[in-house]
Amino acid sequence: MKIAIVLNTSWNIYNFRMNFVRNLQEQGHEIHTIAPRDEYTKYLIEAGCIHHDVRMDSRGANPIKDTALFVELFLIYRKLQPDVILHYTVKPNVFGSLAAGLLGIPAISNVCGLGTVFLKKNIISAIAILLYKISFRFPRKIFFQNPEDLDLFLRLRLAPRKSADLVPGSGIDLNHFTPADYRRNKEFTFLLISRLITDKGVLEYVEAVKKLRSQGISARFQILGAKDPQHKRSIRLSELDEWSRNGTIEYLGTTDDVRHFIHNSDCIVLPSYREGTPRTLLEAASSGKPIIATDVPGCRQVVTDNYNGFLCKVKDADDLARKMKTMTSLDDQTLVRLGKNGRKKVESEFDEMQVITKYFQAIQGLKKAS
Repeated sequence: MKIAIVLNTSWNIYNFRMNFVRNLQEQGHEIHTIAPRDEYTKYLIEAGCIHHDVRMDSRGANPIKDTALFVELFLIYRKLQPDVILHYTVKPNVFGSLAAGLLGIPAISNVCGLGTVFLKKNIISAIAILLYKISFRFPRKIFFQNPEDLDLFLRLRLAPRKSADLVPGSGIDLNHFTPADYRRNKEFTFLLISRLITDKGVLEYVEAVKKLRSQGISARFQILGAKDPQHKRSIRLSELDEWSRNGTIEYLGTTDDVRHFIHNSDCIVLPSYREGTPRTLLEAASSGKPIIATDVPGCRQVVTDNYNGFLCKVKDADDLARKMKTMTSLDDQTLVRLGKNGRKKVESEFDEMQVITKYFQAIQGLKKAS
C-alpha cells in the first residue's frame, strides 16, 4: 500500500513515529511523509521515506494561510493518490481530513491533544469546533489519546461514535527508555521538560520554585526545552534570562536525546493545563523516575496519585510547591518504589507496540473495506 503520513513538522515524524514507519516499511508499504521541511527532513529521506514539502503555519489562525494549506494538501493528495492517509496534529487533522474526504481517499486521524482552545469560550474555540465538526465526518478512524478528549468530541458531536477509538498516546519504546541504577543526587533535582509556553505550566513551576526557596528547601530546579518566541503564549525570553541569572532555575537548552537529563534528575515535573498523552511523562515513567503532574486530561492517565508520583491542582503554584516539598522528603526506598511503579505502568499500558498494532488493524480494516 501507498501510505501518507501528515504532520506539522518533520521533527515530529522522526522523533515520535519512526518505529511505526519502519514497521510499515518492513511490511512492504511505500511511505510518503508530508510536512514542512526542517533539519530532520533529510533523516526521513535517508530512512526511505518519499517526502513532500508543504507550507504550514502550525500556530496561527490566518484564514488565507489555512485555505492555502487546504489547497496544497488537496493537490498533493490528488496527484499522489495514496491508499490511506494518516493525519496527526490539528491542521492536518482538520484540513487534511477535509481534502482526503473530498477526494474519497481513506484517512485515519489522531487527536494528539486539545491544548487550551477547548477550555475557553471565544471566537477561536467556536471556529475550531466548527472545523472539527465539518472535517471529522470523513476519516474512517479517529484515534484519541485519552478518554476525556474522546468523550468531549462525542458529547459535542464532533466525531461519529463508530469512528472513535483510543490509543495510549504515541506509546513509548521501552527498550530505548530504560531505568538506570538508582543514585539520589546530593541536591534533590527537579526537571521540567517542555516547550517554553504558558500552557505547560512553566510559570506555575517557577512560582513554586520561588516558594520552596523562600522556605529554605535545598534543591536544583531545571528546565529543558525549546524557546518558542513566535508562540502567542510563549514565555518571554527576558523572563527566562532573569530566572537563570537570579539562580531561580537552571535552563538546560534543548537536546535530541533527553535520556541523560532524565537519568540525572530525581523527579520529573509537568504542571500542564491539558495534554493528549504527554510524551515527556511516558519517557520519565519508562526511565523509572517519580513524577509530579497536574490532575488534568492526559497527565492523570500517566500518573496515578501516590503510585508512581503525585498529582497537583492545575494553575496552582502553592499545591505544586507542596507536592514538590513532599517529594524531597521521601526516603530512597520510596522514590525507587514510585519509579518502579511508573515503569510497570508504561509496560502494561503504554508500550509503543500497542499503538502500532492498533494502526495496523485500522489500516488492514481499510484494505479489506476497499
